[in-house]
Amino acid sequence: MSIAKTYSPKEAENKWYSHWKENGFFRSVPDGREPYTIVMPPPNVTGVLHMGHMLNNTIQDVLIRKARMQGKNACWVPGTDHASIATEAKVVAMLKEKGINKKDISREEFLNYAWEWKEKYGGIILKQLEKLGASCDWERTKFTMDPDLSEAVLDTFIKWHEKGYIYRGVRMVNWDPQGKTALSDEEVIRKEVNQKLYYIRYQIKDSSEYIVIATTRPETIMADSAICINPNDERYAHLKGKTVLVPIINREIPVIFDGYVEMDFGTGCLKVTPAHDLNDYELGQKHNLPVIDILNDDGTLNEKAEIFIGEDRFIARKKVAKQLEEIGQLEKVEDYVSQVGFSERTDAAIEPKLSMQWWLKMEKLSKPALDYVQDGTINLIPDKFFTSYKHWMENVKDWCISRQLWWGQRIPAWYNDRNEWVISKTEEGAKEAFAKEGKSAEGLRQEDDVLDTWFSSALWPMSVFDGVRNPDNAEFQYYYPTNDLVTAPEILFFWVARMIIAGHDYTQKPPFRNVYLTGIVRDKQGRKMSKSLGNSPDPIELMEQYGTDGVRVGMLLSSPAGNDLMFDVSYCEQGRNFANKVWNAFRLVKGWETTDSPATDAQKLAANWFENRFNQALVEIEDHFAHYRLSDALMATYKLIWDDFCAWYLELVKPAYQAPIERETLDTVKRLFERVLTLAHPFMPFLTEELWHDELFGERTAEDCIIVASYPEMGAIDETIIKEFATVQQIISEVRNIRNSKGISPKIGLPLAINATHINFERYSESIVKLANIEELTFVKEKISGAVSFLAGKDECYVALENNIDIDAERERITKEIAYLQGFLISVDKKLGNERFMQNAKPEVVENEQNKKSDAIAKLQILEDSLASLG
Repeated sequence: MSIAKTYSPKEAENKWYSHWKENGFFRSVPDGREPYTIVMPPPNVTGVLHMGHMLNNTIQDVLIRKARMQGKNACWVPGTDHASIATEAKVVAMLKEKGINKKDISREEFLNYAWEWKEKYGGIILKQLEKLGASCDWERTKFTMDPDLSEAVLDTFIKWHEKGYIYRGVRMVNWDPQGKTALSDEEVIRKEVNQKLYYIRYQIKDSSEYIVIATTRPETIMADSAICINPNDERYAHLKGKTVLVPIINREIPVIFDGYVEMDFGTGCLKVTPAHDLNDYELGQKHNLPVIDILNDDGTLNEKAEIFIGEDRFIARKKVAKQLEEIGQLEKVEDYVSQVGFSERTDAAIEPKLSMQWWLKMEKLSKPALDYVQDGTINLIPDKFFTSYKHWMENVKDWCISRQLWWGQRIPAWYNDRNEWVISKTEEGAKEAFAKEGKSAEGLRQEDDVLDTWFSSALWPMSVFDGVRNPDNAEFQYYYPTNDLVTAPEILFFWVARMIIAGHDYTQKPPFRNVYLTGIVRDKQGRKMSKSLGNSPDPIELMEQYGTDGVRVGMLLSSPAGNDLMFDVSYCEQGRNFANKVWNAFRLVKGWETTDSPATDAQKLAANWFENRFNQALVEIEDHFAHYRLSDALMATYKLIWDDFCAWYLELVKPAYQAPIERETLDTVKRLFERVLTLAHPFMPFLTEELWHDELFGERTAEDCIIVASYPEMGAIDETIIKEFATVQQIISEVRNIRNSKGISPKIGLPLAINATHINFERYSESIVKLANIEELTFVKEKISGAVSFLAGKDECYVALENNIDIDAERERITKEIAYLQGFLISVDKKLGNERFMQNAKPEVVENEQNKKSDAIAKLQILEDSLASLG
């Protein structure tokens, strides 16, 4: 294999991903091993890969690859969500381009078009995830409207209806006029909006007097049913029993009194519009007020409005305001900022609307889902999200599960010509149900509404293994409950809570053990990445430019669990540089010629040190993984490879220029390099697989891939050699720093003397001489005058610079260091002399401060001696 100067990822990525798929490395079937299961949060079938998907699926792939290498039966189930609202909008737009209006075709024709659209565009995002290296079991790919998953949804609806959890009724809903469907509270995004506050005069009947009402929605005055005033408000006491006239249309409405109105808010008068505000609706119910719905489903005014019929609500707002001004009933207009709800899917402003819908009672169902998280059966990572989860679960409202769409699972309810209804999966079953109740099945028709998409995805961890329809099947029993769920905090309630609810109700078990909540991907200015802002890079283009491994590393280096990721392409550059560092280390080793001479003691000692350092890092990395600190796990891996392996170990053992290396040493290097590659593989799958198959590491078969190689196991750690070598590294670094500060060429050998009283540095002599370029290393028992000195651990070291040093400059440098240390000592003494600090600080904190003082005193002594030796 010829060695390219830099790593070229594209060829390796295409080659190895195909190889992994063709050889079934992603495939999982039940066997005797411990299962490790992840279900992918199914992206919308309308979606294309964005930075959030990139982060989420990289994390999942790291976890699944690590589990696979640890010998677990790793099963990662991919799939897509049918996304009722978003997909229907896409299909409607597609039909519009063809000159077809949804209203002009049948439901069956529309669904044919929808399935055609899904088959053409629905798999794009999954193909893009392959580019990311996602090692999913693609043979298990599911879609939330697959026949078996849809049947599970209908079975669940019927089951919950039979248990009394599902009911049908008229209630106020969040209405999306663009999607023309109801939404749950969780699908409404609240935004601050700059609006106008209109002060409108309502004429009191048979009087020249009027009262003023402030509203942001003048277009709804035609739906007013009353004016409400606080009974304790003396300003308006004379209006009891009076009526007022709605401006423009002059409809008569009563003045009512209720403590709900705050006297000091606005004018103290409230217009009551029961059809278009939840609080007004409840007030209207209390006072038996009529409900006048003036809006069509698309947000235009209907006949009940009497004026501006057919106009969009926002155009009507301006026209009503203008007409009020013309007739002298608009007193003033003020700027006003308030919270407005918007549809999460279409971004249309929400209309509160009374509507007949299907509902799921949540109070009883949700209690176990709170218990699981409270008692630690399910871990939210990080746990800072528990408070909001608890608040939501304790204040949960009934869930509006019906949607006025055609794309989705059609609710299995059937009506006769009297609008009586029964629940059944089939038409035949509906007829039987009506007959059983002694009712006519004449005019039989099925409910038009479909179920909320989240209703189907709530069953996802079960339905992908057919656990709803067939709970005793071997796969469901083996893979469920799943292990880890990786998702975004914003769907903690939409999806995570509902999966826990459904999972418990069906199995009395949680659907997963851990929920890793990723942060939001933001740009370096802190703004959430979005198409509208144009601040989101194309993940595919990033992978083309920096290589998939580079982008994966870049994403993970900047993404601590639950905290937002401030993304910058510089992270991808860092990832690419890391890949090149590993590649260059490989090139270095690959280029060595060998000799049959045995390894030197220094080479054996270096290998011994690195193996212990590797084992020490592995303990740290495993702890990070155990606590889902993947960013920290990667950083520890990064430092081990870049610093310890490349910058220290390889430099320690590499032969002199054009000289051969001992075969025994090269074999050790290759063995340790393989351990490094297996540690890095979950993060950098393509590069590590490419190197794994190089002839440097011996003959490998097509099946002998790093993806299924053994993950490193923890070994014994000799703390002594790690500590000693840390001191050796300090000596080498200090000598290098002295060279740099004095402008001495690295090619010039320097003399070094060590007054070793704590460590036997003689065993490290060869390493120190080599990496610090020491021309003469001596071990002394006394201080050396006229030399630059420093502490390495607790031992003193001396570099005699003779003619290579500027005496005056050195004296100035040492004087500044002495001044700094004297100031530092004063601050430490103040702290140690503070009674409150000494009483309240932990013993280890006090000990740390005392150690700082001892170290500073020792360094001061050396500096003062050095200064004295300069004369």
